[in-house]
Amino acid sequence: MSRFLSQWFVALLGVWFALAPAHAEKPTAPESVSGTTRVTAEAVFQLVTTLPDLLILDSRHAEEYAKGHIEGAINLLDTKMTRDDLARLAPRPDHPLLFYCNGEYCMRSSNAAKQAVAWGYRRIYWFRGGWQEWIDQHLPVAR
Repeated sequence: MSRFLSQWFVALLGVWFALAPAHAEKPTAPESVSGTTRVTAEAVFQLVTTLPDLLILDSRHAEEYAKGHIEGAINLLDTKMTRDDLARLAPRPDHPLLFYCNGEYCMRSSNAAKQAVAWGYRRIYWFRGGWQEWIDQHLPVAR
C-alpha cells in the first residue's frame, strides 16, 4: 500500500509541476500605455468627482459588467469597440476617457486605450488595477 501512495504522490507532483508554468506565464497588462495616464482606484474616485464629463468605459464582457461595475460606466467590449462607437460617445478628441477591465491579468482595457490613442484621443486615463482593485478598495458598485 505504501508503494501505491508513493507512486500516487510522485504522479501528483508531476502534474503540479507540469501545470505550474502555465499559471506563471499568464499574461499581465503592461505597466503603462503610451498616450495615457495610469490611475489607481483612489484617483478614479477623484476623477469622477472632479470631471463631470468623464466617460468611463468598462472593457469587460457584458456578463461581467452586469454583475457589477463602476457607477456611470458604459460597457464597450474592447474587441467590439469601433472608431464610430467611440466617436458617438466622445465626439471630441479632448473628451476625458477612462478605460478599465478586470485588473492586472486582463488586457482588454489596455487594448482599448491603445486603440483610442491611435484614433487621436488625448485625455485618456487607464485604470490598470481595474475592477479587482475597485472592489478590493470597497468602492461603490453599480449593478
